[in-house]
Amino acid sequence: MESKVFSCGLDVALSVIGGKWKPLILFHLAHDTRRYGELKRAVGGVSDKMLIQQLKELHADGVVDRRDHQQVPPKVDYSLTPFGKTLADALVPLCVWGTEHIAKVEHLVANRTAKDAKAAA
Repeated sequence: MESKVFSCGLDVALSVIGGKWKPLILFHLAHDTRRYGELKRAVGGVSDKMLIQQLKELHADGVVDRRDHQQVPPKVDYSLTPFGKTLADALVPLCVWGTEHIAKVEHLVANRTAKDAKAAA
C-alpha cells in the first residue's frame, strides 16, 4: 500500500474532513452523542447513503466512535473520539468566521447566482 505524502497541515486536515458533510457531522457530534436519526435531522439535506459513507470514513479515520447496542430495533450511537474532539475544536474558529460573515457571504452567493442565471439566458 502506498502512503500519502502531505504538502502541509491543511492538506492533512482536508484529507480527514474533506467534503460537504464531514465538517457538519463533526460540528453536531461536538455537542453531544447522537443516534443516527438525530444526526441525519441535525445535518439536514444529506442522503442516507452519503451520511452512512461519511460516518464509516470518519470511523475508519479514528475520528468518530460507533456504538452498536445490539438490540432490536437497532440502536447505534455516534460520538467523537478524543482525536475527533481535537479536530472539532480546530473547526471552531471557522464556525466563528462563518457566523461573523454570514450576511456578506449570502449577498455574494446571491450575486453569483444572479450573474450565472443572466449568463445562461
